[in-house]
Amino acid sequence: MEVKDRMKIPRQKMPEQDPKARGKNFDEVPYGYDENTAVTEAQRCLKCKKPPCVEGCPVEIDIPGFIVCIENKDFDGAIRKIKETNGLPAVCGRVCPQEDQCEVRCVVGKKGDPVAIGRLERFAADYERNKGNVFIPEIPKSTGKRIAVVGSGPAGLTAAGDLRLMGHDVTVMEALHKEGGVLVYGIPEFRLPKAIVKAEVDYLGKLGVKFISNYIVGKTRTVDELLEEYDAVFLGTGAGLPLFLNIPGENLIGVYSANEYLTRSNLMKAYLFPEYDTPIVRGKNVAVFGGGNVAMDSARTALRLGADNSYIIYRRSRVEMPARNEEIHHAEEEGINFQLLTNPIRFIGDDKGRVKGVECLRMELGEPDDSGRKRPVPIKGSEFVIEIDTAVVAIGNSPNPLVPATTPGLDTSKRGTIIADEETGLTSREGVFAGGDIVTGAATVILAMGAGKKAARAINEYVMKK
Repeated sequence: MEVKDRMKIPRQKMPEQDPKARGKNFDEVPYGYDENTAVTEAQRCLKCKKPPCVEGCPVEIDIPGFIVCIENKDFDGAIRKIKETNGLPAVCGRVCPQEDQCEVRCVVGKKGDPVAIGRLERFAADYERNKGNVFIPEIPKSTGKRIAVVGSGPAGLTAAGDLRLMGHDVTVMEALHKEGGVLVYGIPEFRLPKAIVKAEVDYLGKLGVKFISNYIVGKTRTVDELLEEYDAVFLGTGAGLPLFLNIPGENLIGVYSANEYLTRSNLMKAYLFPEYDTPIVRGKNVAVFGGGNVAMDSARTALRLGADNSYIIYRRSRVEMPARNEEIHHAEEEGINFQLLTNPIRFIGDDKGRVKGVECLRMELGEPDDSGRKRPVPIKGSEFVIEIDTAVVAIGNSPNPLVPATTPGLDTSKRGTIIADEETGLTSREGVFAGGDIVTGAATVILAMGAGKKAARAINEYVMKK
């Protein structure tokens, strides 16, 4: 097919649940491409000799390589090509910010909509899983080296998979009862079904990666104790310490951190009451504070739990919101009430200590601050009250301090993140590597995976020289 003909093909839409219907259930919103739609979308790729899209992928997927397989209806070949560098393709195809990574560099996108790389990746992964014949690559002869991976989130799973494919004996230690880290406790079912995460964890298990759950490194055993048994340790413990607004009334009943709210709903299955009897406040008027993906997830979860009004309260405008456009769009479609340029100043409680309202200030945008975004400035005399019975604070997280606090000689920054080499993940402790949110602070799944991949290479080099 000629380039001019490929350029004429429009970006293929992905069918999804009706907004009114999906606001009342936790089923996944997009349905994914069927085979014909995937092939049509793949035909839009120009097969660039020096593909800039690959440079935008932190896990270095051969993007034109797998897309040409889909175009040729070699769907098995497509997923094998992806799995050469990415062990979590079904996850990435759903939650990666492709619009800011691979797709933003797509040549087709310079004159129109970029090739839907993420949707094609999801299609290839779903095709293999639904077919029930998951390809398991041949594992090299054992090196005799043992690696401990602390944390089973995106960074840990990626490091574990890559190290296993290098022939090492890898054990992943997870503090919770289920593997997946933020993928299972933080992201709702309607955006990332837990069966998808389980399937990808199971794939690593079939590679030979060992998993130990309910194992809290820093409590059950320390990093120093692990070093007596393992040749190297990778720390991918994420950012699980929630930040709060620090305004009056934040300790009232009904005020949650997004971590607690989403963990109760996602990991503890509160949304499946009475099958799972996990307590959660099902508020009728819920306010969520923040503008990122976690805020969108919380507001949309509240709606599905039965809220009549689910508010997003954000101090800047829609332009500055850090959430993916797709997630904001889905939230708007479902009827989430966006209170933009609005900042909370205090929570108001009733005589029983329960939150009944939040007082806010209207804001306007001033000069850019250190983040490059326009600074929100309060408008004097603009105070007003929104009646609520539930509040969810989703303004970010700090690294979990447990491992740094119990590992002497492990250098950390003022923000509490572990200081590690950007290219290797090497920390101040010999044999200890780190990557993901515990190093960068809260970021994206794909950046954490990229850090896990870099660290795996460095760990391999380190242990093979021992």
